[in-house]
Amino acid sequence: MSEDAERVVRLVEFKKKLEKRIGELDAELKEQQALLETVNSLLLEKGFRRAEISKVALVENHVVPPQGEVVGETEPSPISTAVAETENVIPLKSVGGEILAILYVQGDSLRVLPSEDRSFTVNTPPFTQFLVERVFVKMQERDCELIRTRQLPSDRMFSYNIVREGDMIREIVISNVDADRLRELKSSIRWTLEKMYEKMQSQG
Repeated sequence: MSEDAERVVRLVEFKKKLEKRIGELDAELKEQQALLETVNSLLLEKGFRRAEISKVALVENHVVPPQGEVVGETEPSPISTAVAETENVIPLKSVGGEILAILYVQGDSLRVLPSEDRSFTVNTPPFTQFLVERVFVKMQERDCELIRTRQLPSDRMFSYNIVREGDMIREIVISNVDADRLRELKSSIRWTLEKMYEKMQSQG
């Protein structure tokens, strides 16, 4: 292949990447605009009328061992009104429009509050098998390698904490998340909860 032909191939590939990225950004912008209009009403949904919404605090620099373990019976501490008002609130919905959870983003930390109406548990696939072991643990492992090679400070390592009552998932707290990981986590968490919801429905 001539040099000009190779250049054309590279340009075509780059064009496809640009078009894909533009499409993603456009879709994300439309989604955020729709969410901005509906978030107030979503917060009043029955599944989120509980005291924990105003009481849950961010867990700082807590690293869960990479064996998919969960932290049980953790009592959240109060969070200030000022902090709550600065959070970015993102409802996570199924394809059918059912609300699965609400995701709160503040700086490089995020919290996921599953809908109480869904009764999600740590035992329902693919929560542990996919979200914990293939997403959370893998992100920790990548950061461990970056820390080992001195490309990342140890206090910036990705960490997660799963708050539960028995097997019931009450909250997922995640720290040290950048913009790329936020997009990946939002997509992975939404997909996981939807599959869990489908599994629960099929079991009656």
